[in-house]
Amino acid sequence: MSLLNRLERLFGRFAIENISIYLVVGQVFVFLMAMLGRDFTGLIALVPGWVLQGQVWRIFTFVFDPPAVHPVLIAFSWYMFYLMGGALEHFWGAFRYNFFLFFGWVLTVVAAFVFPFVPATNIFIAGSVLLAFAYLNPEFELLFFFVLPLKIKWVARFQWVVYAYAALTGAWPTRLALLASLGNFFLFFGRDIIQRIRSGRRQMAFRAQQFAASGDEPAARHRCHVCGRTELSNPELDFRYCSKCANDECYCSQHLGNHVHTTPAATKGS
Repeated sequence: MSLLNRLERLFGRFAIENISIYLVVGQVFVFLMAMLGRDFTGLIALVPGWVLQGQVWRIFTFVFDPPAVHPVLIAFSWYMFYLMGGALEHFWGAFRYNFFLFFGWVLTVVAAFVFPFVPATNIFIAGSVLLAFAYLNPEFELLFFFVLPLKIKWVARFQWVVYAYAALTGAWPTRLALLASLGNFFLFFGRDIIQRIRSGRRQMAFRAQQFAASGDEPAARHRCHVCGRTELSNPELDFRYCSKCANDECYCSQHLGNHVHTTPAATKGS
C-alpha cells in the first residue's frame, strides 16, 4: 500500500467525504423520477457504444442507476450501502474509500467496452462494499430486513456463492463486470488473503511435524489382555470384557473364550 500512501499525500485533499450518501441520494432521485413518470434511466445507463457516439456523460452517470428490484429490497440495499460505506470510510479515511470505489468504477468501465452495446451494471461495485465490510467486520450482526439478526459474514459467504454461480453460468458481459468490480476488493485485501493462506499452511505443516516427531497416536479404548491388539490396529475384531477375571479384563473375539481367567492372586503376582 506504499503507492496508495503516496497517492493519498498528493490527492487526499480532493477526496469526497460522505460519498456514500451522495450516491444513495442520486439513486433515490432517479428512482423517484421514474415513479413520477419521468424515467430517464435510459439516458444515464452505461452503454459504451453510445459513449463512443458522444454521450460521454454515461461513464459517470451510470453509478446513479438504481437496481431494478422491489421497492422494499431497494430501500434495504440503500440502507446497507450507506451503513457499510460509511463504516469503511471511517476505518480507511475518505481518500482510501474514494479510491476503493474509484478503482472498481474504472475497471467496470473498461470491462464494459469489451461489449460496446451491452448496458453495464453498477450492482457489483456496491457488492464489493459489502464484501470489504464483511472481511473487516465478520462478526458484525445486522437486522436483515430490519427484523432477522444475521452476522454479516454469512451474508458475504452467500454473496460469494452467488458470484461464483454467476461467473460459471452467466454471459461474458456479466462475468467481466463481476471480475472487474472485485478488482478493488483484491487490491485492498489480496495480500492479506495470501498471507493468511501461507500462514495456515505453515501452521498445518508445523503441527504435522510435531505429530510425526512425537509418534503419538489416538489412544485405544480396548486392548486385548492376551495379544495386545486394539480396535485401532484391528478394526475387524470385536472386544469384550470378561466378568470372571479379577479386573474385568478386555479380550478380543479370538481370546474372549480362550484365555486363562485372572485371579486376585495372579494379578498381584504379575
